[in-house]
Amino acid sequence: MAATASRRVLPGFGLTLGFTILYLSLIVLIPLSAVFVKTATLSPEQIWAQISAPRAVASYRLTFGASLLAATVNAVFGLILAWILVRYSFPGKKLVDALIDLPFALPTAVAGIALAAIYAKNGWIGQFLEPHGIKIAFTPAGILVALIFIGLPFVVRTVQPVLQDLDAEFEEAAASLGATRWQSVTRVVLPAILPALTTGFALAFARAVGEYGSVIFIAGNMPLVSEITPLIIITKLEQYDYAGATAIATVMLLISFALLLVINLLQAWSARRGRKEA
Repeated sequence: MAATASRRVLPGFGLTLGFTILYLSLIVLIPLSAVFVKTATLSPEQIWAQISAPRAVASYRLTFGASLLAATVNAVFGLILAWILVRYSFPGKKLVDALIDLPFALPTAVAGIALAAIYAKNGWIGQFLEPHGIKIAFTPAGILVALIFIGLPFVVRTVQPVLQDLDAEFEEAAASLGATRWQSVTRVVLPAILPALTTGFALAFARAVGEYGSVIFIAGNMPLVSEITPLIIITKLEQYDYAGATAIATVMLLISFALLLVINLLQAWSARRGRKEA
């Protein structure tokens, strides 16, 4: 028994495991359980009426659709930005690298007000788009812009260290064997960074789904048009409809969990395939 205990990696495993379970229960499990418990106070017919209302369904479609699209855009351009920061040196590189973390530090309300001011019809950018019939502020497009803004750092900061650890000699070896630039990227670089890129995508998507502060100022918040699900939840809470708010929150929780589970399964599959190919 003593020999078995001495081989444990962490001393006091029982204590640390108990603390971990207690901490997760207080921070995650109990609050999430309260959502289901409060929703259970409604009858099945009442729950269905709450979650299937046209206004709620439209908000699901907008929230999850815009979040997936924003995460996809960030996955593409975040990868490009991380590649530039790792592979190239240029004047102002440190400044650009620091600006990437700005959405982390900037209060979301400030970000929303700034984006709304910039993309309004008389804003710095909106004044050039308005004559062409392109409206960003107070439309679903504004929501997409806000979600891209707050999600970009997750992709860049997840992919960047992996690219730094990826030796450029692998690309040079592929080029010496006759591989084109596209083949080097798709067959050498991309398989190595795909798990990290998938993680960054998942983090950006998860952040976008729950985003509230930066969105409400630029969305317009028109029911059935530009109203996000978190805003409906806040509205019901302000009306003291706690059960209705938790019912819609439960739908968001279940859909988010299902999508993140699929993303994590794809990440695990890509990691196993990468190890087999290696």
